Amino acid sequence: MEHVPPPAEELARLDRELAELDARRAQLLTRRTWLLAALRPPAPTAAPGWNPSGWGAPPGAPAQPWGYVPKQPSAPRGAQNVLLTLGGLLLTVAAVAFTLVSWGSMGIGGRSAVLAVVTLGALAAPAVLLRRGLAATAEALAALALVLTLLDVYAVHAVAAPDADGLGFTAVASAVLAALWAAYGLALGTLRLPLPAAVVLAQWPLPLWAWAAGAPALVVGWALLATAVLDGAIALWGKGAGVRVTACVGGSAMGFSALMVGLALSTTASGPLAAAAPGALLLAAAAAALAGAWRAPKGFARTGGVVAGLAAVAAVGGVPAAALPDGWRVLAYLLCGLALTGVVRTGVPRDAARGVLAASGVVVAGALVWALRPLAVVLLGPGTLLSDVWAGSPEGFRSALGTTLPWSELAAAPVVLALVAGLLGAAHRWWPSVVRISAPLAAPRTADTGTPEAEVPGAPGAVGASAPWPGWSGWTAWSGAGAGAGRRPSAATARGVVGAGAVALGWGALLLAGALLDVPYALAVAGETALVGGLLALAVRGTGSGRGATTMPVTALVAAVAGAVSAGVLSLASEGASYAVFGALAALFAGAAVRAGAALPRAVFAVAAVVWGTVLTGLAGRSLGLAPQETAPLVLVVPALTVLLGARLRRNPVALPVELTGALGALVAVGLAVSDAPFLALVLALCGVLAAGAAVRPERRPVAGYLAAALFVLATWVRLAASEVSFPEAYTLPVTVPALVIGVLRRRRDPEASSWTAYGPGLAATLLPSMAVAWTDTDWLRPLLLGVAALVITLLGARYRLQALLLLGGAVLALDGLHELAPYVVQVAGALPRWLPPALAGLLLLVVGATYEQRLRDARRLREALGRMR
Repeated sequence: MEHVPPPAEELARLDRELAELDARRAQLLTRRTWLLAALRPPAPTAAPGWNPSGWGAPPGAPAQPWGYVPKQPSAPRGAQNVLLTLGGLLLTVAAVAFTLVSWGSMGIGGRSAVLAVVTLGALAAPAVLLRRGLAATAEALAALALVLTLLDVYAVHAVAAPDADGLGFTAVASAVLAALWAAYGLALGTLRLPLPAAVVLAQWPLPLWAWAAGAPALVVGWALLATAVLDGAIALWGKGAGVRVTACVGGSAMGFSALMVGLALSTTASGPLAAAAPGALLLAAAAAALAGAWRAPKGFARTGGVVAGLAAVAAVGGVPAAALPDGWRVLAYLLCGLALTGVVRTGVPRDAARGVLAASGVVVAGALVWALRPLAVVLLGPGTLLSDVWAGSPEGFRSALGTTLPWSELAAAPVVLALVAGLLGAAHRWWPSVVRISAPLAAPRTADTGTPEAEVPGAPGAVGASAPWPGWSGWTAWSGAGAGAGRRPSAATARGVVGAGAVALGWGALLLAGALLDVPYALAVAGETALVGGLLALAVRGTGSGRGATTMPVTALVAAVAGAVSAGVLSLASEGASYAVFGALAALFAGAAVRAGAALPRAVFAVAAVVWGTVLTGLAGRSLGLAPQETAPLVLVVPALTVLLGARLRRNPVALPVELTGALGALVAVGLAVSDAPFLALVLALCGVLAAGAAVRPERRPVAGYLAAALFVLATWVRLAASEVSFPEAYTLPVTVPALVIGVLRRRRDPEASSWTAYGPGLAATLLPSMAVAWTDTDWLRPLLLGVAALVITLLGARYRLQALLLLGGAVLALDGLHELAPYVVQVAGALPRWLPPALAGLLLLVVGATYEQRLRDARRLREALGRMR
């Protein structure tokens, strides 16, 4: 009976067969294309690397390589432009040479006639050429005419008005030429050069006139601003892209110059009345920039808003700043910058308003940067106490910072930080209101009406629309205003960033306030420690928050760690303060580790608690009058506690960071004892005991077991070296023999056991110390016996495929042989020409490079062979 598959199975089978047929058809078509290309003769212009497949070539066309572009003859228009440019340059050079060099050989009439005729001819020729369609030639002659008019002005000044003031004459001439070229460009609208040239010439009349008249700097600033306003009008309503771009560049330069003049006069004013006049200039510049931003495209509107906001802050803030001491002037500018945020409630266009808000952010950021310098001094200044620990408590906070910072000029720094922190905190507290107020500036608008997209009936982003618009979705995700979804994670992130800024700046304000008030040393230490406790409480409180709301707790955690370091270093001036602060820090961080609701901050808290505890043990050694090497065993108390704590925590995520931090403390103890060999041996042995204790746990055994063995062996070597033992084999062989016997017994019970576990410790206990002594032994017997023993061990490892024996024996044998051959190698190297070793090294590299693939295969086979060994 024939089996009929179900329809679904039969359909799937048909789809697979059709896909196979399509794939086969594509292969055949590809092969056919290649064969056709191979039968055609190669194109004579084909470049090296020609691809015989000919893919992408039109039917019947010779195959070309990938990316091949046939060379085209130079365009006649391009050659014509090159010739016209060269001709115009040559004529210009000739005209300049005639005016400057040959001027004196002609009379006044001849000179005037020649320049007038040539200039008029150059001005008239473009009109004739344009009627005949020779636009490029007309442009070249117009450029020549521009140069000739400048030479005419120079000639008039040199002949007709030699006594006239140069700046005044240049100002008048610039105005006349600007008007002439503007009229000429409007009359011959096809030419692209005259109107931009007129814009360039229009930049100079007013500034040069003010300069020539000896006007004060404020008048020069007004002249620059008037020129910038004229440029702005041309940029908005000018004819042609070249005119508008030139006007934008000129307006930017003139406006910037005017702002710099006004800012310099405002900041150096002797009082509020003296600052009012430059303030008016800056305020006018702000109004002009905002007016331009009102009608400018998007990018220019934002730039105009930024310029308007900064100019307004400089104008309004400069008046009260002139009446304040130097340390408080920044506060006046900051208040004005914060006042710019009121633009969200005005009718300023959205892009311009965004620029004004950006200017507000720039002002606030500048004030914060100014206040960060003394804050950095407060945090890093106590580092000077590290060079003289427990030298005695200073009288005040500033004395402990070891700096000559002019604190009187920084009196407003904590106020600035506190003000911004308070505003950020208020924004964090009333976040929904902030989102509602700023929504008109953040929501996308339709192209025609400027109405927020969500308010347009039927718009993609409107409520009830089937597919939200991506821009509107991004806004609602940030603001938490999405319909039906509640506050999204990105809204919590933005709110968290604001809260994080409030926390960091508030903490900095309190630290700076203590330094500026120069509180007593004890109060400063207690205050910094209390701040650390508050930050830890805030960090612990926020560790259980959902995703996106962790920015503020993370900031509190970072600030707590930084503040703890600063407070700890600050306490080193006094013995009692050191114990009190580091004890409190250890307790605070340990308590935070217990109360934290997330694994990562809990681990950070626990690690910090271990660090502070380690510092306490070091302080205890100093109090007892112990030398550094004598303090080392005391420092190991904390690593021992971390081993016990790790055994208690087992597989808790906090266990590994705590134990690793304890291991770093043990490394510090080794560093303290390194100058005294007996103490170093003791510390290494104690570290081995701790590692062996950790190896009792199965999850730590693979690493801690090897580490414990290495530490015990190393402690033995150091002890032997400290006792000046010349025959270490007498002490190591009694250990090696039973260790090897135990290894043999273990391999019999468990043939799969690694040779490193069974024989590695026993062999290393004798081979490595003997190798170290053999390198300093001048006799021949020890190296000979060591080499024989290493050779036997190597052969046994190769015979029984034991990796530990092969590698350990081979390494010791190679080092022993190198020790014996070293004197002869030195003699041979001294007898060889100096060029021969580099030559041999180069030849070796060439050979290795030529046979690189073979060497790579050999190395791979060697690695695989070693990997198969036990």
